[in-house]
Amino acid sequence: MKLEESKIAVIGLGYVGLPLMVEFAKHFPTVGFDINEKRVRELAKGKDIMKDLSAAELQTATHGQFSYDPTLLADSNVYIVTVPTPVDQENRPDMSYLTNACELVGKALRAGDVVIFESTVYPGATEEACIPVLAKVSGLTFNTDFFVGYSPERINPGDKKRRLTNVIKVTSGSNPETLEFVDSLYGTIVTAGTHPASSIKVAEASKVIENTQRDLNIALVNELSIIFHRLGIDSEEVLEAAGTKWNFLNFRPGLVGGHCISVDPYYLTYKAQEIGYHPEVILAGRRINDEMGTYISERVVKEMTRNCIDVVDSNILVMGLAFKENCPDIRNTRVAELVKGLQGYHANVDIHAPWVSSESAMEEYSLNLVEEPQAEKYDAIVLAVAHDCFREAGLKQIRHYAKAQHVLFDVKYLFPRAENLTRL
Repeated sequence: MKLEESKIAVIGLGYVGLPLMVEFAKHFPTVGFDINEKRVRELAKGKDIMKDLSAAELQTATHGQFSYDPTLLADSNVYIVTVPTPVDQENRPDMSYLTNACELVGKALRAGDVVIFESTVYPGATEEACIPVLAKVSGLTFNTDFFVGYSPERINPGDKKRRLTNVIKVTSGSNPETLEFVDSLYGTIVTAGTHPASSIKVAEASKVIENTQRDLNIALVNELSIIFHRLGIDSEEVLEAAGTKWNFLNFRPGLVGGHCISVDPYYLTYKAQEIGYHPEVILAGRRINDEMGTYISERVVKEMTRNCIDVVDSNILVMGLAFKENCPDIRNTRVAELVKGLQGYHANVDIHAPWVSSESAMEEYSLNLVEEPQAEKYDAIVLAVAHDCFREAGLKQIRHYAKAQHVLFDVKYLFPRAENLTRL
C-alpha cells in the first residue's frame, strides 16, 4: 500500500485513540470509531469529557469524522486498534475488548489492508489471539491478503508536555514491507521519531516492561517507606538525601492504580506462567502496591488514635479519587480501597474529587462525592491525589475543613514538611 493512499480508522476513542485520530486526521481521511454513542456525539460537538483535548484541538482533525456506525469502517484500508486491555478479578488478561475489535475489523477487512494494534498485551498476543480472529472473520490469509503491525501506545494521561507527537514511537510489522509502511505512517505525525523493532513480539515486550519496571521501582520505595516509618525516619528526607547521588532513581511512594502500571505487569506474568516460569520479583512488587490502599487507611487510623481522636463515627475527608493527578480517570484507582479501609473502621468518609464526575464515581465504585467540603467538620483529611488545584488551594484552605484537633495525611508529598502533617 502506498502511504498517500491511506484511509485510516481508529478503533476506540479513549486516551490513546482520540489524540491518534486527531493527529492522523490532519494528514489522511480518518474515522474515529467508538461503540459508545454518547462519547462519539460529545466529541463531534467538540467536548472531550476526559479533558485531554480541547475543542480547538479537536477542530484540527480537518480530514476526520467521529462515528459509532461500523458500516463506515469498510471505506478504510488501515485499521488502528486502541481498545482497553484490562485484567479480570483474578488478575488474568481480559482480551474481550481486543477480540471484539478484531471481529469488528475483520468484517470490514479487504485484501491489501493493514491492521495496527496499540493496546498493551503480552509478547505473542497479536499473533496468538488477534490475527486468527481477523483471518477467520474476514476469510483472508494473513501476510498474503492482509498485514499486521504493532506500535505500543505511550500516552501519559494528564501530561501536557509529553504528547503523542513528541514521544518516540516504537513500530513493528508482520513482514519487512509492513514494517516500512507502519514506520512511515507514524513518521508523518510523530516529530520525535520512531524506533523500528525487529518483530511484533519485541515491540509488545518493550511496552509491557516499561510499566513493569516503573511498578517495581514504586513498589521498592513503598516498601522502604513502610520500613522507614517503623524506624521513625521521614521517607522523603531519606529519598532526598539518596537523590544527591547521580544515578539514584527519583521515585516516591504512593498509590499505584490506573489502566497501565497496575495492570500491564499481570499480562507479562500471565505469559511467563504459561511458559512454565514463576515471576517472583514482578508479583512481589504487584502485591506490595496492591496493598498500599489498605496500609494507608491503617496509618491514618493509627495517627488518629495517637492524637486521641475516636475513629468510630469520626468524619474523614479524602481529597482526590482519580488514579493520578490532573486526570479524571478512576479505573483501578487505589483511593477506592483507601476509602473502603477507613469505612471498615466505621468512620464517615466524604470524598472531594473535583476532577471526577459524580456519575462515574457512583457507577464504578458506588461512592458519593461532595462538591465542596464543609468547614471545620473533619477529624482527619487525607490528601490522596496530587492535583494541582489542591496544591494551589494551600494548606491553610485545606485545614479550614478540619476541626481544631485533626490529622492531615499527605500521601503524595503535596506539601513540604510541616507541623501536624503526616506523610507516607
